[in-house]
Amino acid sequence: MNNEALIEATKAFVKQELANAEGGHDWFHTLRVYNNAKHIAQQEEVDPLIVALGALLHDIADSKFYDGDDTVGPQKARQFLFNHNVDSVVIEHVVKIIQHISYSSNINEANVFKSLELDVIQDADRLEALGAIGIARTFNYGGFKNRAIYNPRYKAKSENDQS
Repeated sequence: MNNEALIEATKAFVKQELANAEGGHDWFHTLRVYNNAKHIAQQEEVDPLIVALGALLHDIADSKFYDGDDTVGPQKARQFLFNHNVDSVVIEHVVKIIQHISYSSNINEANVFKSLELDVIQDADRLEALGAIGIARTFNYGGFKNRAIYNPRYKAKSENDQS
């Protein structure tokens, strides 16, 4: 299978997997990240196949929707890529991108995987957290989790509040 066919198969797989996803983490979020990543990658010395696959598969099974289980996404991606006879080096790189793309995965610096492809996809994904789309995604996720937009019982801390 050539790279273009693999990318099209990956798009179809992701669309199917995210068909019932919450609106902030759905196919259209993935598509925006994919398009942003491709755009950013044009200016970087990266493997375009790894960027494409990593961007498309980065939220295939976000741990927020699997009771915090951060192994589901990498497992699904690994199996899909293996079933499409993707080179094992590419599979491992894409899986590591999925494992390390989130904000929380970077808290423990000793456990951080680094690659330019990861940097490109992280930038593309984090651009999604900015502006009107980012605000909409935040409210959408809050609604999905039945969180109040505002509750006066919870007071914001001021700069001078030392407690």
